[in-house]
This record gives sequence, structure tokens and C-alpha cells, in this order.
Amino acid sequence: MKKQESDAIDWPGQTRDATIRLAKWTILWVLTVAIPAFGPALFWGENHLINSLAILLNVGVGIGMIMASINHLKMQDEMMQKVQLEAMGFSLGVGVVAGIAFTMLDTTNVIPFDAEISYLVMIIAITYLVSVFINLRRYK
Repeated sequence: MKKQESDAIDWPGQTRDATIRLAKWTILWVLTVAIPAFGPALFWGENHLINSLAILLNVGVGIGMIMASINHLKMQDEMMQKVQLEAMGFSLGVGVVAGIAFTMLDTTNVIPFDAEISYLVMIIAITYLVSVFINLRRYK
């Protein structure tokens, strides 16, 4: 019984710690994205070994960020979990549908530019943020 009471009392602290861990992993992941993006042009050229290691580092840190995100989600209350789950599901659906449509527009030359992944990442991120905002308003 004592253990449950101490966990309940420290819930805000645990949530804060999970949020801080997620922020640190996210910042670290963004930094590791910059290494293979800018390193070849600024430091080591087209060295495939270094580029491969930089990308592997990025993937490894990305896995850590995903695990921190899952832990952060588990620390939230039921309402916030529902808000996040619905936003993630909607963003995934929009990402898949928009990504395939965008690729088809590119391959059929309907659009005068290449369908870069950065556009899809922006669509998913904006969809997620708007979905969270709408869900928060809807459930409060």
C-alpha cells in the first residue's frame, strides 16, 4: 500500500522527468540528423564508411527517441493518452494517403518538382499538432 501511495504522490514528478527525457532524446536525434546531412559537404566528403556510421548513429538515437516517446505516453493520464492516440492515428492515415498521392503526382509529372520526404514530414507534423489541439478542445 505504501508503494502505491508514493507512486501516486510523485506522478507529476515522473511525468516531468519523462517529458524532459523525451526532450533530450528529441534534441539529440535532431543533432544526429544534421551529422549525415551536413558532414559530407563540410568535413569528410563522400566517405561511405563515415556516412554509413553517421546514419547508423542517427537510427540508433532515433530508436532511443521512440522508446522515450512510448515511455512519455505511458506516463500520461487516460485523457491525454486518448488525445495522443487519436492524433497519432489520424496523422498516420494522412501521412500514408498524402504520401502515396504525392508520390503518384511526382511519378506522373503532374507536379513540376520532386516529391521530397521533407514535405511529407511537414504534413504529418502539422496534422499531428492540429489534431492534438482539436482533441484537447474536444475532450476538455
